[in-house]
Amino acid sequence: MTREVRSLAPVLQLDPARSTFEEMLRRYAVSMRSRGLSEATIRTHQFGVKRFFHFAETYPWEWRPQDVEDFTSSLLSRPEPLAHSTIRGYHQIVKGFCGYISHPSYDWVDVCLERFGAAPAQICHPWNTFAHLAEFEARPTRRPFGYDELEAFFAQADERAHHLLAGRKKGALPALRDAQFFKTVYAFGLRRREAVMLDLNDLRPNPYVPEWGTYAKVQVRYGKAMKGSPPRRRTVLACPEFAWASEGLRYWVEEVRPRLATATEALWVSERRTRMTTRTVDQRFAQIRDAAGLDSALTLHSLRHSYVTHLVEFGYAAQFVQEQVGHNHSSTTAIYTSVGDDFKNRIFQEALRRVLGEGETA
Repeated sequence: MTREVRSLAPVLQLDPARSTFEEMLRRYAVSMRSRGLSEATIRTHQFGVKRFFHFAETYPWEWRPQDVEDFTSSLLSRPEPLAHSTIRGYHQIVKGFCGYISHPSYDWVDVCLERFGAAPAQICHPWNTFAHLAEFEARPTRRPFGYDELEAFFAQADERAHHLLAGRKKGALPALRDAQFFKTVYAFGLRRREAVMLDLNDLRPNPYVPEWGTYAKVQVRYGKAMKGSPPRRRTVLACPEFAWASEGLRYWVEEVRPRLATATEALWVSERRTRMTTRTVDQRFAQIRDAAGLDSALTLHSLRHSYVTHLVEFGYAAQFVQEQVGHNHSSTTAIYTSVGDDFKNRIFQEALRRVLGEGETA
């Protein structure tokens, strides 16, 4: 019996540099996947490496620290420079990739020396990359809503829905959905994806307020995950100050949502009877904000900042607020807080009464 013998000769590569780089990216993806990183994170890292590659116009075994400095300068020289956190993110992506291809546990150094006569090395160092020096790295313009701004935003959302309903126009039900969606985000301090991924079964009762029915708690199943870990879960209680939002949630679930005749379990459904997307809610938020004439610096996430700020002003304990919003550290909750002058003045007056006595504050 004869046996077919296949040639073991290596296949001639027309572009060995390109194929080596692509294999590096592929194997790096395998490494990140082994660490438990999500596919979205892996795609982000690959995009960042490719962006740096196109800027440097050289392959990784030819990269030098000066390339990082030139890349950073290009990001800072744009008409609207990128945020500190964004640039630091690019640095971390390039640093992670260079650490992988230059690590002695892998053979990329030997492969590159054999094929190209040059070896990859770490090019990101403390002296040419952004450091993480502050807890809060967002733009200074990012802030919570003021009470007047919140009222104007929700009033605009309601007016839009009522106008479409009165005229029996297309889009009335989605407009009602949008208004209640944003109220729910604010009243429970939710992140965008946390709210979008809610199902009907995530609405729970609270035995201490039976009159609120199944709208007294929200079970968050898609909380922000740590690197390499699954989404975190938490239960958010409806607070008395936001009972109006729970009542609106009841109206949406029991009166409006069934008219969409959808079989999905998603709490927030699109016009196509599928779960809403984060892109859609961003677009709807911007439309309502701009129609209300509000500051363009206000984002959907500003509603969550407002929730934290207002809970503190209402007098809730810091630990309670931290648990409600799902922060690991109290310092994170603190940077979300931007209390108003009325609150600070009240606290100051209480301190005066406590220290100087009731009759000495006048």
